[in-house]
Amino acid sequence: MSHFDDVLAANAAYAERFADVGRPGRAARGLAVVTCMDSRISPLDMLGLDDGDAKILRNAGARVTDDVLRTLVLAVHLLDVDRVMVVAHTDCRMASVTDAEVHRAIADSVNIDTRSLDFQTIADQRGALASDVQRIRSWPYLPAGLPVTGCVYDVRTGRLEVAVQD
Repeated sequence: MSHFDDVLAANAAYAERFADVGRPGRAARGLAVVTCMDSRISPLDMLGLDDGDAKILRNAGARVTDDVLRTLVLAVHLLDVDRVMVVAHTDCRMASVTDAEVHRAIADSVNIDTRSLDFQTIADQRGALASDVQRIRSWPYLPAGLPVTGCVYDVRTGRLEVAVQD
């Protein structure tokens, strides 16, 4: 018995009805979305997109990390991305704790010292969003003038609010 039997069985059922439509690995709508890993967010549904329309990058807190920047460089220069949305959300756990609290909670729970990790918790969500948008805009490996916007998704209403204009 595997811990993954449920999802592997679901994949087998999916594969039986799967039809390869020949979709390329490019972003058909030219969009990249950086958002949180929160399971309440369905990025394609939230934006009225279909599979293949956008490149979706997810991490804790929707932060623009070095790896997100690396991935955006590839997406822009090789995969037809020509605009970027950074989407934070309401009720984000990363915006309600400090790194110290996360380190302490993990240490108390499983007795692991994580103090060498930067969890990038968010004291000021809108400030962090503005900073992350600016980080993309000023990244030297991305085109000057690349449209980038920052939004906050309300997990209770499904609505997006533009917090940083493109």
